[in-house]
Amino acid sequence: MANSIREIMSTNVETVTLKDNVYEVACKMRDHNVGVVPVVDENQHCIGMITDRDIVIRGLAEKREGSAAVEKVMSTELITGTPDMSVDEAAKLMAQQQIRRLPIVENGRLVGIVAMADLAVRSNFADEAGYALSEISEPTGRHSQGMQQ
Repeated sequence: MANSIREIMSTNVETVTLKDNVYEVACKMRDHNVGVVPVVDENQHCIGMITDRDIVIRGLAEKREGSAAVEKVMSTELITGTPDMSVDEAAKLMAQQQIRRLPIVENGRLVGIVAMADLAVRSNFADEAGYALSEISEPTGRHSQGMQQ
């Protein structure tokens, strides 16, 4: 029986708000050595995700300044999980949606995040991580899409 996501999710998640700009997000990514930062509202509801790839594709490649608003480059089509879902359910969802990071929400609020690495580093879940990775055929998933405006 697979354990719940609550047991393996990262709960110390750096976030940004719509008041932040792209430069501030890039600094958070650098300072915390992460490639994705959830965008939350004042009630900690996850309203988007911004990846390092979003900054490059929708930021730099579109000639946006570092002062550009987060909402100009973030992805808003979110796939989320819950803390009580099983690791197997999360891995299958990540594979189906071709995403490598899954924000975890409870009562609408962001409570954590699970990365493919979280599944892979725990030997009990190596099969789930392997399955999910094998199903992710493109280097980026839904959280990096939505470039058409």
